[in-house]
Amino acid sequence: MSINDLPVLSALRTKMQWHQERQRVLAENISNSDTPGFKPRDLVEPKFNAGGASAAGPMGSLAMMRTSAGHIAPSGGGGSFAQNAKAGSETRPAGNAVNLEDEMLKVSANQMDYAAATSLYTRSLGLLKTAIGKR
Repeated sequence: MSINDLPVLSALRTKMQWHQERQRVLAENISNSDTPGFKPRDLVEPKFNAGGASAAGPMGSLAMMRTSAGHIAPSGGGGSFAQNAKAGSETRPAGNAVNLEDEMLKVSANQMDYAAATSLYTRSLGLLKTAIGKR
């Protein structure tokens, strides 16, 4: 089994690629903040389940259970890197719907999530190297 076949590393790579693509989309929104009629876009976060990109891989998946009616039901489906159709906001008189404050908050959150994913990826590779004695 190659390192590229490990489900955890594959999921982390997919997550990092999604954050890179989302950064591009958010930067495009910010750069078009004064373009008349421009509508901001965003991406749908990838789902790591049996329907989409799977973090479980050949080991199977663990289903979530609702033990109380007050718990939130697990969401299903959805493709990765899809456009978020619900990403709408207030439109200015010029027809532009970009809110710079919201976009900058999204960029900041995206940057922190990307840093967390890269840190996890790096540490996972370090653990693998330690396990095989290459450190």
